[in-house]
Amino acid sequence: MRFLVRDRILGIGDDYWIEDEHGTKVFLVDGKAMRLRDTFELKDTRGRVLIDIHQKMFSLRETMVIERGGEALAKIRRKRLSLLRNHYRVSLVDGTELDVSGKILDREFAVEYDGELLAVISRRRLSVVDTYGIDVVREDADPALLIAVAVCVIHLAEKEREERHAGAAE
Repeated sequence: MRFLVRDRILGIGDDYWIEDEHGTKVFLVDGKAMRLRDTFELKDTRGRVLIDIHQKMFSLRETMVIERGGEALAKIRRKRLSLLRNHYRVSLVDGTELDVSGKILDREFAVEYDGELLAVISRRRLSVVDTYGIDVVREDADPALLIAVAVCVIHLAEKEREERHAGAAE
């Protein structure tokens, strides 16, 4: 299952559609402006909120939380630092852990569970400018959760880049 995302710098207040491979709108990422913490909602085409995504307040490391129906589903945080690749850990409430690694800012990364590929995020095979694909590899995987994971790690990586640039400018 492939989803297409028109790339833009994810900032608070940005809304954008995620389409299927035929160009049909499937999900809306609704960035909530004017909030104390970074917040997004993943909605279906009827406007129903499928997943809430928000920054965890008061944590030592930058952490995003994914909720479904008001219940915590997962926490995402940076796993380790590397010069070439970013690594994030997705800790699901049932104890399952997903590994996200690759070049997040280049939109070239993968989501794995116990070494098994769940999704590939890439812009390599697309001819559409400023678009990346989210290919959900396993049929029994939760596309909304994997899209939420991609939104989170991209947001975290871009926020970290902005903080590095701001620190270098001082």
